[in-house]
Amino acid sequence: QVILVQSGGGLVQPGGSLRLSCAASGSIFSINTMGWYRQAPGKQRELVATITSGDITNYADSVKGRFTISRDNAKNTMYLQMNSLKPEDTAVYYCNVDGKVVTGSVLANFASWGQGTQVTVSS
Repeated sequence: QVILVQSGGGLVQPGGSLRLSCAASGSIFSINTMGWYRQAPGKQRELVATITSGDITNYADSVKGRFTISRDNAKNTMYLQMNSLKPEDTAVYYCNVDGKVVTGSVLANFASWGQGTQVTVSS
């Protein structure tokens, strides 16, 4: 079992910055893709950004140039630096991680979600 613990988030004024963290723990053998998603009230969950094990990043058009995703493989932790925040960035942000875990003497695939953290951009 892989547990993801998110931290960061909160209330910020438009134009401000926040940093989210997502730490993975468990019998992790390797982590492949890590990503951030968000869900605003009344809307579907949407992709914000992803980063592969080779540090290839992908961003939603709405956050390009403002958000930066990064990862620390030694700590099994991912970050999302959010700058120039806008009211439309208000949502619950979720991290998602997939990879392989050690189960006995074999490896198994896993995919886990974090608990979610609220980001509110408002004056």
